[in-house]
Amino acid sequence: MPIRLDLTASPSSDDLDVILKGLTAYNEAEVGAADRMPVAVLIRDEQGRTIGGLSGYTSWGWLFTQLLFIPETLRGQGMAAKLLDQAESEARRRGCGGAWIDTFNPLALKAYQRQGYKIFGELPAFVGDRTRTFLKKAL
Repeated sequence: MPIRLDLTASPSSDDLDVILKGLTAYNEAEVGAADRMPVAVLIRDEQGRTIGGLSGYTSWGWLFTQLLFIPETLRGQGMAAKLLDQAESEARRRGCGGAWIDTFNPLALKAYQRQGYKIFGELPAFVGDRTRTFLKKAL
């Protein structure tokens, strides 16, 4: 059967769905169902508009924080700790035993370490002279 490789910067949602379904089926056969569920902790202003927060998911007994953004006016007030605490509590409720996060921001790195996250990997010079750091925490 002849095949070809197509490089694209704009794959269709159907193309991506084929890849996702194939990998999901493979992984489930190897290690069991991922039970992936989204989790978000939103920061809202007085009008109820989302102005920041945390977004991630739980899967295979882990919380993964994909995005964490705190508006400039709220930085330095322990907001990262509050967001992480709520997400971690939800992850525990879902039966998770660990959490992981990554960053190339030195200030965020310190905030995560204050919350008990420990470094388990690094990519030096990820962006310029900044290191991308991977951290984990037992829940």
